[in-house]
Amino acid sequence: MKISIERAALLKAVSQAQSVVERRNTIPILANVLIEAEGSTVSFRATDLDIEVVDKAPAQVERAGATTVSAVMLHEIVRKLPDGSLVQLSDDAAAGRLSVMAGRSSFNLATLPREDFPVMASSEYTANFAAKAGVLKRLFDKSKFAISTEETRYYLNGVYMHVATGEDGPALRCVATDGHRLARIDAVLPEGANGMPGVIVPRKTVNELRKLLDDDEAQIAVSVSETKVRFATPEITLTSKVIDGTFPDYTRVIPMGNTRRLEVDAAEFAKAVDRVATVSSERSRAVKLSLDEDRLVLSVNAPDAGAAEEELAVAYGDERLEIGFNAKYLLEIASQVDRENAVFLFNSSGDPTLMREGNDTSAVYVVMPMRV
Repeated sequence: MKISIERAALLKAVSQAQSVVERRNTIPILANVLIEAEGSTVSFRATDLDIEVVDKAPAQVERAGATTVSAVMLHEIVRKLPDGSLVQLSDDAAAGRLSVMAGRSSFNLATLPREDFPVMASSEYTANFAAKAGVLKRLFDKSKFAISTEETRYYLNGVYMHVATGEDGPALRCVATDGHRLARIDAVLPEGANGMPGVIVPRKTVNELRKLLDDDEAQIAVSVSETKVRFATPEITLTSKVIDGTFPDYTRVIPMGNTRRLEVDAAEFAKAVDRVATVSSERSRAVKLSLDEDRLVLSVNAPDAGAAEEELAVAYGDERLEIGFNAKYLLEIASQVDRENAVFLFNSSGDPTLMREGNDTSAVYVVMPMRV
């Protein structure tokens, strides 16, 4: 194999590949990226056996072929090469080496045979549809903060993507929860997504997917089966196994009868919570909300560190209420609000609280209170 490729194109492709590779693994080939050159394109494939990413880039191919080389090492080299340089890659299969040349720099890297590289088994996808990158970005970005990090509840370690009945008809829905807070985000159901099985997309896949969704208007081809999910643009294909488990019935924890309504400027609320939480104890991070007519007092009382209080003008017309929350959870939920106002719906100090973005019902958040 012998190719010439622009540094910018090479860096983009290799950085996507090296982020999938596991830093610590017992199988040496999994630290490598598979480089395949043919026609006028070169593809870079990386996998950790659960996720596989393939990134194609245009190149001048003098000699077709394939080899594998350390993904992290190649990424570091390309990252440090001068902007605008033309990079030449050529492999010597007999010596087990790949040479990387750009300007006056040259590197010689150890390779492993391409035959040893594992390729993810293809799957029969039961649903294929296209969605705009901006739509998928909103679904996953607004829900991923609530993914559980508790390994024992593995079925909560991802975002549950499925077809549901939303306020305005059939919806493509993403839900994540860790038992303390929940995010439920809806988008109009794309054509062809009707028969899609519900799948739990793992956290690492959600983070890798974010790199495909830069251009909001780009069309992303989505394919879903019971065991795998694939997201593809003309240049990049991301294939992932889904979490083998049953997502709990989240509809049971979304309160329906919360009538005490608080409307507050989302940005001001987030800043105030952040300020008073400065003195909260690291362990509990508890913040108390005291609500009275058109008045909200946020307070923290941490015997070891001190106390803090801040008052906000809000729209609230119900009876007096005192309720406590983990400040981190409140901040994460408030930071999801794109609109000016956040609407909180309370029942009592011991019941889950519902939060929406203004009058928009396509994004719903639930947070459990805590004793303060």
